Amino acid sequence: MSDSPLEELEGHEHAEHAKEAAESGDPLISQVTFTIAVLAVAAAISASLETTESDSAIVAKNEAVLYQDQATDHWSFANSKSLRKKLFELAADQGGAKAPDYAKSATHEGKDEIAAQALAKADEAKRDASLDRGEVLEKRHGRLTVASTLLHMGIAIATLAILLRRRWPWLAALALSAGGVVAAAWAYL
Repeated sequence: MSDSPLEELEGHEHAEHAKEAAESGDPLISQVTFTIAVLAVAAAISASLETTESDSAIVAKNEAVLYQDQATDHWSFANSKSLRKKLFELAADQGGAKAPDYAKSATHEGKDEIAAQALAKADEAKRDASLDRGEVLEKRHGRLTVASTLLHMGIAIATLAILLRRRWPWLAALALSAGGVVAAAWAYL
C-alpha cells in the first residue's frame, strides 16, 4: 500500500487506462497505456533516488557541522596548551630550583599543543570532504527533481493522447520522458 493517497489515485488511474485500452482495441490506446505504465515506474524510481540524494546531502552537511565542532574543540585545547606552555616557559626563565621542571612541563605542553593542532586539521579536512560530498549530492538531487518533473509531465501529457485519441500528445510525452531519463542519467555523471 502506498504512503500517499495521490499515488494510490494515480495507480487507480493507470488501471483504468489499461482497462480502457484492453476494451477499445485501438493500437494507439494500447501503446499509450503501456507507455504510461513504463513512465510511472521510471518516475517512481527517479523520485525515490531524488529523496535518497536529498537525505544523503543533509547527512553530509550535518557531518560537516560535527567535524567543525570537533575541530573547534581541538583548536581550543591547542590554545590552552599553548598558554600553559608560555606560562611554564616564563616560570622556567625566572630560574630557581623548579626551573628545570618548568622547562620540562613547557616541552610537554608544546607536544600536546602540536598533537591537538594535528587533530584539528584532520577534523577540518573531514569537514571539507563532507561539505564537498554534500554539494555533489545536492546537485544530484536538483537534477533528479528535473527528471521526475519531466517524467510526471510525460505521464500527464500521454493521458491527453487517450482522451483526445491523437498521436501528437503521446509523441510529446515520449520527448519529455526522454528528457527526464537524460536528466536522471546526468545526475550521476
